[in-house]
Amino acid sequence: MLRAFILATLAFTLSACGKTDRSDWLTLADRYDVTITRDNWGVPHIHGRTNSDTAFGFAYAQAEDNWATIESSMPFYRGQMARYTGPDAGVTDYLVKLLRIWPTLQTRYQTDLTEQTREYLQAFADGLNYYAARHPDQVNWEIGAVTPEDIVAGHMLRHLLFFGFDGQVRELTGPERVREISRNEVAFNGLPVGSNAFAVAPHYSSDGATRLAINSHQPTTGPVAWYEAHISSDEGLDVMGGVFPGSPSITLGFNRNVGWAATVNQPDLFDVYVLEINPDNPDQYLLDGQWRDLEVSSVDIDVTLWGFLPWSVSQQTVYSEHGPVLRTDHGSYAFRYPGMTEIRQVEQWFLMNQARSLEAWREVMRMQSFASFNFVAADKDGHIMFVHNSLTPVRTPGYNWQQYLPGDDSQLIWQETLKFDQLPQVIDPSSGWVLSANHTPFEVSGDDDNPDPSAYPVTAGFDARMSNRALRGLELMRALGPISAEEFSAIKHDKAYSPNSDPARHVQIALTLDYESDARLQSAQRILAEWDLVTNIDNTNAALGVCLVSAPAILRADPVTEAIVAGEFEHCVDVLESNFGQVDPLWGEVNRHVRGDVNVAVGGGPDTLRAIYGRGLEEDGYLTNVAGDGLYYLVSWDAQGNQSVLGTHHFGSATLDERSPHYADQAEAFAQEQLRDPLFDPAKLEANIARRYQP
Repeated sequence: MLRAFILATLAFTLSACGKTDRSDWLTLADRYDVTITRDNWGVPHIHGRTNSDTAFGFAYAQAEDNWATIESSMPFYRGQMARYTGPDAGVTDYLVKLLRIWPTLQTRYQTDLTEQTREYLQAFADGLNYYAARHPDQVNWEIGAVTPEDIVAGHMLRHLLFFGFDGQVRELTGPERVREISRNEVAFNGLPVGSNAFAVAPHYSSDGATRLAINSHQPTTGPVAWYEAHISSDEGLDVMGGVFPGSPSITLGFNRNVGWAATVNQPDLFDVYVLEINPDNPDQYLLDGQWRDLEVSSVDIDVTLWGFLPWSVSQQTVYSEHGPVLRTDHGSYAFRYPGMTEIRQVEQWFLMNQARSLEAWREVMRMQSFASFNFVAADKDGHIMFVHNSLTPVRTPGYNWQQYLPGDDSQLIWQETLKFDQLPQVIDPSSGWVLSANHTPFEVSGDDDNPDPSAYPVTAGFDARMSNRALRGLELMRALGPISAEEFSAIKHDKAYSPNSDPARHVQIALTLDYESDARLQSAQRILAEWDLVTNIDNTNAALGVCLVSAPAILRADPVTEAIVAGEFEHCVDVLESNFGQVDPLWGEVNRHVRGDVNVAVGGGPDTLRAIYGRGLEEDGYLTNVAGDGLYYLVSWDAQGNQSVLGTHHFGSATLDERSPHYADQAEAFAQEQLRDPLFDPAKLEANIARRYQP
């Protein structure tokens, strides 16, 4: 009886308070003049009379292929996940509110974004809502209409994850304090994995061409898997590349004159301050010798209990002069990161899409709305560049900013960041090439062209280590020049570990282990000793080698000891024998690219330039490609300025529809490294049209 009453009350509440007025959504298309052309691969090419017309069609096309992903992201952006998925999401919702994402939007949306950008975003939101109105059976109407502010909030939140914000917060909310309070040391920063970007100038090409590789590594599925599209308008917009579902502009790609690629960097952008709390007043903290009042307020977190019962939980939000504050059992911590009130990411992507030269593209980059990302770019006129882009704080020297900072000194509350032209960058190097693979910005070109580390403050915390992809890419760039089109592609698809890499060193440790009394492990050592550090599909030594060097315990360890290597080596031998009956199966039998009915061998491995990250060996009996190479392009302009592009997508344009012919129609070609023409050229597109329609 009680449950029936609760359900009846809930139904009334939702009908009264959660109803979405969508009566006029079906007329939204009347405002826009746009055509969607699907090519033979199902890739959408959207053309509008105005940029806003294009945005409407772009949103509609994305919704056709990604509606469930886009819709499910909206509660995250709004800080309402717990309402739909239960209490476990309450922490995420709390952070959205603690970071003041929506108050910032309410204050800055009209002033910080241009009218043209706001019109574009409104058109994009209209396209999503129009799709919802036409497909009501796919829609959770309780979530409500998508707004332009939702799109901006998505960019604000997603960007934090790329420079490691979530990991820093998890550390603070752990069971105990992890780091010391710094007094006077030198900063150091770690390294993420994923993404390649490189370019060669005409004088380093065998045929005088300018070449660019766009190869950002992401998961193969989910909200940050690449979706491919081409958008253009009569106002001059004409760009193609990859986006995350729900993004209104091309993120990585190319137009007629400029192309750009990004790799994740993780400079030190998150600072933690340990606050001294007044023992007589828990809402005060010490700053410059005086007790200051914390700003304390409360927010409501809406939660659904047991799958049907709505509930609201009130939580405190606390702020100091430094920024948001987390109260824990081991202390009160304020944190500060650059771009805390920045909302212009969407506008910068939009303007980058429209740049007509590398210099114009670089001028857009001076907006500095992105907290992080390395970029490599090239243009039709033969210019190339690398920039270690970041909103790097100008910090007080003398402290290790990787540790926690004393919260009682206002001089440590930085106010400025380095200007764009103060960041490490290389423009038109004499070497003729640049390369970025999530590594230090001081080893990206020829020796005479690299930025000088001594020219930058040690408190900047720029990336310091080297990935295998960086080491191997630098070796190939130096050895192969001048580089032909075939060699450029070979660098992108290279499957080897550098002899100077950490994986190579870990293999050597395994070969020194004493297994004199164990013939089985001795035999496995001989197989490992014969490995040439290459991950071709016909390699019979790579399975054991990759299993070892990609073991989580080895990747986490610092230092990597013989005991850790021994444990993982023996485990790999056991797993391979259990699944394949041998330690030396073909790498192609182990490493698989799987999508629907497609299950094919794929070369490459973790942290190789042909990046393939597999999971599921112990569960499925083989590794399934879950991240790494996805959508990628090789873009070039010949000596006369004529553009050519080759690319591929890891699965196909139908992101979620298993019934679509485009759900997996590129998967086999991707595994075989067979690139296609993406049909950016209008004449080529006209000869390969599957469908043309207006939303």
